[in-house]
Amino acid sequence: MRVLGIDPGFDRLGLAIVEGDPSKPVVVWSDCVLPPKGAPEARLAAVYAAITTTLTEYSPDSISVETLFFSTNKKTALAVAEARGAILAAAGALKVRVQEYSPAQVKLAVTGHGGADKAAIARMIPHLVTLDTRKRLDDELDAIAVGIAGLADRSGVR
Repeated sequence: MRVLGIDPGFDRLGLAIVEGDPSKPVVVWSDCVLPPKGAPEARLAAVYAAITTTLTEYSPDSISVETLFFSTNKKTALAVAEARGAILAAAGALKVRVQEYSPAQVKLAVTGHGGADKAAIARMIPHLVTLDTRKRLDDELDAIAVGIAGLADRSGVR
C-alpha cells in the first residue's frame, strides 16, 4: 500500500509518500511546498500543481489528508479550506481516493495518544521510519504522520 500523506496549508503544504504497513512504514519521499506569496489564485494553483505532480510521479493508492482544524483565526481557517479544495480537486481530476483524518486520529496512529502535542509527533516519527538527517519543517513531519495514519487505517489498526 502506498499513501500520499498531506498536511494541508496555504502558506506551507506538507507532502509525504509513505508505503508498507503501519508496523514498518517506509517514507519514499517527503517535502514541504511553499506556494508563492501573492494572489490567492496563484497560491492555490501551486497547491494543485504540487499535488498533481506528486500523484503522477509516485502513483499512490490513496491520499490521506488531515481535516481542517478550526481555530479562532477565521482568515487562516478559510485559506486552509481553500487549499484543501485544491487538493481535493487534484485528487478528483486524477481519480485518486481520499481519506480524511482528524488531528486526534493522526496523533493516535503515531503516538498511541490522541491528545499528544506536535512535539510528541516529531519525537515519534524517527522511531517509526528511517529518515535522512536533513532538517524538516513541522508540516513535512505532519504529512508523514498523516501518511502513517492512512496506512494504519488500511490495516484496520486505527
